[in-house]
Amino acid sequence: MGPRPLLLLALAWAGTGAAPGRYAPGDPVPLYVNTVGPYHNPGETYGYYALPVCRPGAGPGRGGGGGPAPGSRPLALAPALALGGGDCMAASLYRIRFRHDAPRAPLCTLELGPDEVAQLRAAVEALYYFEFVVDELRVRGFVGAVEEGGLPPHGRRLGLWTHLDFHLAWRGDRVVAANLSTGAARPQGLPPGPLALTHTYGVRWSRAPAGRGQRQAAAPHRPPPPDLHRLALLNGAVLVALLGGFVAVVLLRVLRTEGAPAGGEAEAAAILEDPDGGWKAVRGDVFRPPPWPGLLSALLGAGCQLLALAGAGLALGGAGGRAAAWAGPPPSSTLSRPPPAGYVAGGLYRRLGGRRWVANGVLTSGVFAGPFFATWSVVNAVHWAHGSTRALPAAAGGLLLAAWLLVGLPLVLLGAAAGRSRAGPLEAPGRTKSVARPIPPQPWYRAALVHAVVGGFLPFSAISVELYYVFATVWGREPYALDGGVLACVFAIPLAVGACLSVALTYFQLSGEDYRWWWHSALSTGSTGLFLFLYALFYYCCRSNMSGPVQTVEFFGYCLLAAYAASLMVGTVAFFASFKFIRYIYVNLKMD
Repeated sequence: MGPRPLLLLALAWAGTGAAPGRYAPGDPVPLYVNTVGPYHNPGETYGYYALPVCRPGAGPGRGGGGGPAPGSRPLALAPALALGGGDCMAASLYRIRFRHDAPRAPLCTLELGPDEVAQLRAAVEALYYFEFVVDELRVRGFVGAVEEGGLPPHGRRLGLWTHLDFHLAWRGDRVVAANLSTGAARPQGLPPGPLALTHTYGVRWSRAPAGRGQRQAAAPHRPPPPDLHRLALLNGAVLVALLGGFVAVVLLRVLRTEGAPAGGEAEAAAILEDPDGGWKAVRGDVFRPPPWPGLLSALLGAGCQLLALAGAGLALGGAGGRAAAWAGPPPSSTLSRPPPAGYVAGGLYRRLGGRRWVANGVLTSGVFAGPFFATWSVVNAVHWAHGSTRALPAAAGGLLLAAWLLVGLPLVLLGAAAGRSRAGPLEAPGRTKSVARPIPPQPWYRAALVHAVVGGFLPFSAISVELYYVFATVWGREPYALDGGVLACVFAIPLAVGACLSVALTYFQLSGEDYRWWWHSALSTGSTGLFLFLYALFYYCCRSNMSGPVQTVEFFGYCLLAAYAASLMVGTVAFFASFKFIRYIYVNLKMD
């Protein structure tokens, strides 16, 4: 989802592929075979010639399996780095001429051995789905069909489509639309043992009333059902309003306590516990530096960077009117950490008393890039081991690593230096005591685990309905497009819920004279990522038909990374909301 990765935009000078051509009647129109893979596993694709099919050089009596793809079309640098693209275009035997119909043209005849027939049977059983490219237009279809017997004894018949019909539309001297069908002939049975197959194809042209750009702009989208869509947004809006109202009531009661006359202190104390205890009692410890300030500042800096990237993506999507769905792993631009991450982390680290700002900048640069690169390496290795077209070469991985070392890391250090130089002291409302106050035993409902469950579940529940459509878009074959404003609301609602919850939970924590709020404020709602990953597990097992080691590793690897990113973003917003709230109440506290 979102815009194209920034790294790919920086490499756009390398080219992004060929442009649609112009043809005279009778000119050949190029058709490349591309990929094939299980329909329900969008992350698992192989080269089309991995199957024993018709290929250049495979004449009568010759099998089509094995060997490198003939006449492969080289990809430009930017598409090769588009993680999740997986294109593997190669020349084909199909001969298509502009505006010339061909009702039934021979393609090739293959003599297949038992192993090759078994390979085709396995592909048909797994619902393999292929993709061709006709003049930069992608057409897709199934390799075969599975027929279930209706009467007992129930049987299964596997058939291979040996005839394909191409339906092409032209306007002027351009190809403006392409489609493919297999209904003109019955599928060829695949009995065990040697088999002779004859492949044919047909081509039919028709005149189009509109050009390619107009047809794409008028293409229908598949938004979620309107009732569910409105219900999801209403659910989130009501939750934000309730939590916002609760925080407002807390603030009003705090201010009323501080501004009440002497005779009104008893009533206020009944609301806010003991006026000499509760959150007032820890005013000398509440701004005591937390443990591991370097790690905390690095995580918050990475969260700010992810928020900036997500905001930029939503702004670009909203400017285009619709935010087109993008399937595949997370964008490679997250490997680079522009100055916002270093600036926030460097400034906060200095306010917390840190001095090793260079080491903190390196930590900030790698706190998300490290898990990202590790996840990508594992997923890419699994793709390589299984021969998937989504595996990037080692040179591309080295280029991404070099981009992080030569661009991302220096930018973070530059931002950290700027944040450190401009950051002033913490400016705590009161002086921190030299000896820490003992923390009294806390009841079970104030435990960190309970706060993490509540603080993570509520932001997740606010977007749980829309989350299904997001997963179906990212991991589905036919993504739909959402309005950019709707996506912005879906993105903003859990952040707002997390901020309000963090303020409320922090207030409850301080009321119990527990001043360890620094990590608590970020982790209590940052647990939203855990619920997101649990939903991914539910989606994989109960809402999808994905299977196999390649798809499983890719799905859970990138979902784990997305959950980590969600935790960073929600936790960052929650932390700064609690920080502002605590400063506000203690600045207004009247010292005796």
